[in-house]
Amino acid sequence: MDIILSIHDWFLGLLPAQITGFTKMALIALTYLTLFAVLGLYLVLLERRVAAWFQLRIGPNRVGFQGLLQTMADALKLLSKELTGTVKADKFLYNLAPYFVIVTSLMALGIFPFTQNLQAYDINIGLFFLIAISSIGVIGVLLGGWSSNNKYALIGAMRSGVQTISYELSIGLSLLTMVLITGSLQLSEIIEVQKNGWLILQGHIPAVIAFMIYMIAGTAETNRAPFDMVEAESELGAGFHTEYSGMKFAYFFLAEFINMFIIAAIAATVFFGGWLSPFGITESIPWLGVFWFLLKTFILVFLMMWFRWTFPRLRVDQLLTLEWKYLLPINLANIVIMALIVWLGLTLQL
Repeated sequence: MDIILSIHDWFLGLLPAQITGFTKMALIALTYLTLFAVLGLYLVLLERRVAAWFQLRIGPNRVGFQGLLQTMADALKLLSKELTGTVKADKFLYNLAPYFVIVTSLMALGIFPFTQNLQAYDINIGLFFLIAISSIGVIGVLLGGWSSNNKYALIGAMRSGVQTISYELSIGLSLLTMVLITGSLQLSEIIEVQKNGWLILQGHIPAVIAFMIYMIAGTAETNRAPFDMVEAESELGAGFHTEYSGMKFAYFFLAEFINMFIIAAIAATVFFGGWLSPFGITESIPWLGVFWFLLKTFILVFLMMWFRWTFPRLRVDQLLTLEWKYLLPINLANIVIMALIVWLGLTLQL
């Protein structure tokens, strides 16, 4: 945040003393809003390019150099679309839902340490905060599905609620497994612990199992294929946002991709050392940490996109069976094993 704070200090000499207290918050908010927009737009482009690669075609390459402006053109098109809605919809909740979803996604971005000096808020319960924020976004989905007065939207919203509640347990337990090593929920401290080696290596096989469960549960949490029962096209049309159009639809769409980035960023922070370089040179070049953090995160984002083109969609009963009969018991046993490893002092220090 050094650059942002430097701009803030420069503004101090230009503004009256009464309002200088707001400039820091305003600059931070503007920074993260810009990050949100850029991430959302180019994650959509990345998804389309990855899809094209798996399907042996080129993908978007017409608007801008190699299609880099394609999603911006799509966003401008959506801005010009008419905002339609059903006559019998609950107007207040119908209009509130997309903003609720996108605000909860934006709140999570401010907690991540992109590098040693680039973090909006370093709270001591950062990991818990991220889990909590990721779990309340489903409220916006439920509001949107119910208020649309559409049976397909309602079914999709109810599926989302069941799916989120179920897989949130596995996300929390897999992260708790790694917290046993760090002894802290503060993201900056979790990264500092990994100067002696990534947690996925320090924790031996239980850490690898925790990572695998986390990625499966995180993919389900974001309603990504093969867990996209919320908007199964052959059954529900567009799912919970069937009745949304224009930018309101785009907000749901962008929030899904931002949530995917958040899930990947949590994994990069907790399991792979966040902004720490695997070669131990990050501290000598501070801004290099941003590169390593984003590289690890986007590799995991690519992995989640890969799932979509590899595995067939699960049925609802298979989705819940996977969580309650397999992932949850394995997670509980994994926590016990990790607790024994930490208690016996067997964690690997590289």
